[in-house]
Amino acid sequence: MFRLRSFFILVFAVTVSSCQQKTAEVQTYTSGTEVLLVDESLAPIIEDQTYVFESTYPDAKLNLVLKSENELINAFMDDTAQVAILSRELTDSERKHFESRKIKIRVNRFAVDGIALITHNSVKDTTATVEDIIRVLKGESSRLGNLVFDNANSSTVRYFKELAGVKELPAKGVYALKTNPEVIKYVYDNPGTIGVVGVNWIVQPPVELEEQVGSLKILGVKNVQGKPGSDAYYRPFQNDIALGVYPLLRSLYIINCEGGPGLGTGFASFIAGERGQRIVLKSGLLPDSIPPREVNIIK
Repeated sequence: MFRLRSFFILVFAVTVSSCQQKTAEVQTYTSGTEVLLVDESLAPIIEDQTYVFESTYPDAKLNLVLKSENELINAFMDDTAQVAILSRELTDSERKHFESRKIKIRVNRFAVDGIALITHNSVKDTTATVEDIIRVLKGESSRLGNLVFDNANSSTVRYFKELAGVKELPAKGVYALKTNPEVIKYVYDNPGTIGVVGVNWIVQPPVELEEQVGSLKILGVKNVQGKPGSDAYYRPFQNDIALGVYPLLRSLYIINCEGGPGLGTGFASFIAGERGQRIVLKSGLLPDSIPPREVNIIK
């Protein structure tokens, strides 16, 4: 009797374990669970996309993990997740990491972002030049004063280092906090400082930051001589982004290394589709493909 009871317990345990494994393995383009590594500076637009996607497909669950760019890449290389959302494509060495394991990399550009320079409304000066920015980043004298970034390891800092051609930030004139909300709060509390954030944080701020954002303004930026946008001061609004005259632009990508069909692929298709691109348009960023606009003429 004891052996028979043990046999049934073993069969039950194996059956339950098998069912759990099958449940965990079930994933389609519109159902299942997926972890997304997201550049923290892009959080507002991805949170909007996730909300609409999950509302449309109730069986889908996207778990967003927000990190600075360096932390995100390290986690991606360690297989913490199979899908990442970045403001750059993978480098050759990063691609080889996946290709050596026969994993197909799918890359979709879904938007163009403008990096905004923000300051308090009480500040009279409303403009900056790329030359001014470069001087600050090289530790030279500049009329801009202090620049405040989100994180020393962020994609925004990496972008500005490349812009200025420097490997390290200077000891004076440049400060790095931890997140974009911290930058907004710091600029609000310290008139005269200039914060650096993605424009989506200003166009569609979180509810808890609406009061602070309402007291901030975006600086116009003029490019270096000979480059688009060197004839006037432009702001990171959709028209100037579309014309390519705002100097501080970056493309946004969803990078999928699932290696096969899954929820990450479904989400990437959603963002690239008409509905996802309309969400991008509403966010203040420029969609990769402009959604068509239908006009009904009533006689």
